[in-house]
Amino acid sequence: KSTIIKAIAGLVELHSGEIHCDGKRIDGLSVDTIVGRGVVCVPEGRRLFPYMSVADNIKIGAYLEKDKKAIRAKLEEVFELFPRCKERLRQRAGSLSGGEQQMVAIARAMMAKPRLLMMDEPSLGLAPMVINDLASTIININRSGVAILLVEQNAGLVLKVAQEAHVLEVGEIVAQGRMKDLIANESVRRAFVG
Repeated sequence: KSTIIKAIAGLVELHSGEIHCDGKRIDGLSVDTIVGRGVVCVPEGRRLFPYMSVADNIKIGAYLEKDKKAIRAKLEEVFELFPRCKERLRQRAGSLSGGEQQMVAIARAMMAKPRLLMMDEPSLGLAPMVINDLASTIININRSGVAILLVEQNAGLVLKVAQEAHVLEVGEIVAQGRMKDLIANESVRRAFVG
């Protein structure tokens, strides 16, 4: 499942097939070009720089933007979504809780102005209460006009945020469709929701 995100992001080479975004082929393009087209990834494990400040970790997401004024404006926008990040700006990212680190990772991705935000196992290692906050954040990002591609094993999170889903088992799609239809499917519900 993670390989799908890595392939779309340009991090792994395709052996066959093509990847299109907004009707344009993107496989074979550089990661920078893909990010510049609005396809951005929050990797599994957050991948923060633990000894750098929260502010510096977040600003890295705007690496393609050269206009400092635009970066500051986007930073303020991101802080509206993640007020906790603003409270912790000068703190080292490695000293934050898992949930706070995940919010920094998402905030960093939002600095790149995504049109498609891909998230790889964002709930991994998080407490149930933090997962609820994460669900709200994902919903708010989606409502702002950003499409979300979520690779996630936590069925509870998927049920809260997904409109459509593809259920994979050992790399094969075993069910797909609108979330309400999948939930109505007894075998899918039994296997993945309990």
